[in-house]
Order: sequence, then structure tokens, then C-alpha cells
Amino acid sequence: MRSTSPRVAVIGAGISGLTSTKMLLDYGVEATCFESSDRVGGNWAFGNPNGHSSAYRSLHIDTSKHQLSFKDFPMPEEYPDFPHHTQVKAYLDAYADAFDVRRHIEFENGVLQARRLDDGGWELDTERTGTRRFDLLVVANGHHWDPRFADKPGEFTGLTMHSHAYIDPHTPHDLTGRRILIIGLGNSAADIAVELSSRTLDNEVVISTRSSAWIVPKYFAGTPADKYYRTSPHIPFAWQRRFVQIMQPLTAGRPTDYGLPEPNHRFFEAHPTQSVELPLRLGSGDLRATGDIERFDGSTVHFVDGTSADFDVVVHATGYNITFPFFDPAFISAPDNEIRLFKRIFKPDVDDLAFVGFAQATPTLFPFVEAQSRLVAAWAIGRYAPPSREEMERVIDADQAKYTAHMVQRPRHTQQLDYFLYEHDLRTRELPAGVARAQRPERASSARPQLSVVS
Repeated sequence: MRSTSPRVAVIGAGISGLTSTKMLLDYGVEATCFESSDRVGGNWAFGNPNGHSSAYRSLHIDTSKHQLSFKDFPMPEEYPDFPHHTQVKAYLDAYADAFDVRRHIEFENGVLQARRLDDGGWELDTERTGTRRFDLLVVANGHHWDPRFADKPGEFTGLTMHSHAYIDPHTPHDLTGRRILIIGLGNSAADIAVELSSRTLDNEVVISTRSSAWIVPKYFAGTPADKYYRTSPHIPFAWQRRFVQIMQPLTAGRPTDYGLPEPNHRFFEAHPTQSVELPLRLGSGDLRATGDIERFDGSTVHFVDGTSADFDVVVHATGYNITFPFFDPAFISAPDNEIRLFKRIFKPDVDDLAFVGFAQATPTLFPFVEAQSRLVAAWAIGRYAPPSREEMERVIDADQAKYTAHMVQRPRHTQQLDYFLYEHDLRTRELPAGVARAQRPERASSARPQLSVVS
């Protein structure tokens, strides 16, 4: 026997929403997932009709399958070390089917507006089924779909596009025989620069980078390099960073060795870029790198080093905004990608709302959202309770100092964290502490009833 399950709404059926819905169902919760598209996968659903996929035709994952897999659903053995996006999408489809999640998803029924009720709970305006009421809301709409453009003085009169819109050298624009400037040096910028700088396309390609980047090889000693990456909760994080800062130039060289500008940060003080081919393209002369942009002037781009060049196309590979189009911005928003969340999940002043997936987790997002969704499911059934608002605010400050104080202060790094340290903290400290808090007499009288897990 168990008490009545809370009604939980999940926004989004990408990685975060899919995992959250699956975990809630595991815990016996009545969950409904609202998805604006006709398919699961979110960012990994190439050509997603809702426009929320940033996948391009040639995209392969940058993290190996060994780090990417969910703990309870490993990627197939026959998959290559770095699967293509179609294989990742097939994996997510298999995950949804294996755990019977799909029948709890309302496709093409996105949430237009989410309002918190005065007496608790949520009222959701949906695309197809009108207004619906729920006890709890889980936000999992992702943070790689609202493009952020570089803000530079002047006007460029050629073709301007964001990497979010890039599909291949011929779609949505013909990018052959062109003078192309790519702004940014993240993984997408590196991939697109490599693809467009192929001599077969007759392009002249330049990368402009404000901070430069440390390039991480995908293989080390014949093995996916990230299989060697695992931080320890028992050694000071600063010591571990210092060790890899010493080792990085010895194993992969310095960015200046193959033509990139000198980084304005040490290794692991900004998100590194994983690429095998970028150093080769730079070293082969197929691709050129320069520093930051000073201003645009028609087809001419002026750089801070005093040089200038003419271009036909500018591709902004400059990241994304964290956006919640269904919330009143006065209620919840993330200016400059900053939103204060306890353990990247709970907003201190809203006790019936949880967020899943809003972090730049190293090395990967998949097991990170799995860890988050496990805690969220325990919260939904009343087994876990967050601490007081004051304690949550204190921990938010402490976690920000731990994970981001050493990082370059950019919107991209406001959500940075190390998955291994985060997961260890959740599993060994926060979840047990929250279970104990939920069992206190003062909580029991006001909290949601504890539910038994349905097997």
C-alpha cells in the first residue's frame, strides 16, 4: 500500500527529461512529460522539428561511450568509441522503449506557460490539451538551443549565422569557395572549422578566439583519453588540477605549437576543446587562427592585434543562452546564464520545483542527469528534503567557489562542475542528509507523504 502519488510534470524529453521521467516512474510517481517535438532526444534528435537540436550532419560525440553511458543502460558493445549522433539518438530511443517511458510522454504538446499557484502546485498551459494542474514541476528543457551571438561593434554585411543552424557545407547555405570566419573555439567551432577547411571545398577559413583553448586529444596510448579521467573526492581538487596542468603540455603540447593564440588561462580554467583534426588542419596550413575581433566594417573584420581581413561569411560558434520561455522572467530567468540552484537542482525559494540538466558537467552530461534525477525522484515521493533556505544559499556559494572560482568568468562557465566530485557528494552526503531531514517530526507534519517504491 502507498499514499497517493503526487502529480509531476516534466518539461522536455531530451536527455534530462527522458531520464527524469524514467526515474520518477521507477519510484512509483505519476509523471507526465511534455515535449514540443514529435520525438525524444532533444539536442541529439538531428533535424528536430522544434528547432532545439544543434546537431550537424557529421557530428560525433566528443566524450567516449565509456563515460557517456547511463549506469543502468550501457551503450551497445558494438558501438564505436565515439558514436555518431544517429547512434546516440538510437540509444536514447532504446532507453525510452526499454523502460516504457514513451507512453508517459505527450508529444507535440509543449508547455507554453507555467504558473505557480498561490496555494501550491502548478498550472500549465499546453499546446494541445489546454490548461493542466500538477503538484510538482521538473524543468528539463535543456540549455543548448537558444543561440548566443558575439556582441561586437559595427555591422557585418555578409552572411551571418550561428553554429546552431549549421548542418553541412551545403545546408542551409552553400559554404564552398567562400572566405569564412568562425568565432569561438569550443567543440562545435573546432568540428565546423575542420569540415569547412577541407581543400576540396576551396574555402579560406579563419578561427577568431577571445580566450584561445587547450586542445585535448581523443586518444591517448591507443585508448580513449577520457577513460583516464576520474577526479577523486579524497584529494584536494586544486592539487588534481595542478597535476593535469603540468601533464597537459607534455601529452598534447601547447596551443601555440600548432598556431593558436596563447590561452589567457591555464588548463582546466576553461572548458577544454576535444579534437584530433584541428591541430592537423592548423599545422597543415588549411586553417588559420587569430585573436579577438575589434569591430565589423561591412565585409571587413578588424582584429584586436591591428590586422584586418575581408570575409563572405561569419559563423558564430559562441554558445547558448539558458532560457525558460514558459516562465515569467520576473519569476525565474538566467541573465548571463546565471541561476542560483542548490546542487544545480532546487531554487531556494520555490519548494515544488526542480531543475535537471542545467550544468556544464565534465566529462559528460548523461550520468550527471542520472544522478540528479535519482535525487529528484526521492524528493518527489517525500523521501528526501532539501535543507533550509539559508543553508541552501550557503551551499550554493560554496559549490560555486569549488567548481567555478578558478574558471574564466564567462557565461559558458557559470554552470561548470566536475561530475565525479558532484556525484560522490550527492550519493554519500546530500542524499543521506536529505533522507534524514525528511524523517524529522517537524517535516513529517507538513511535507508530502512518503511513498513506497513500486517494483
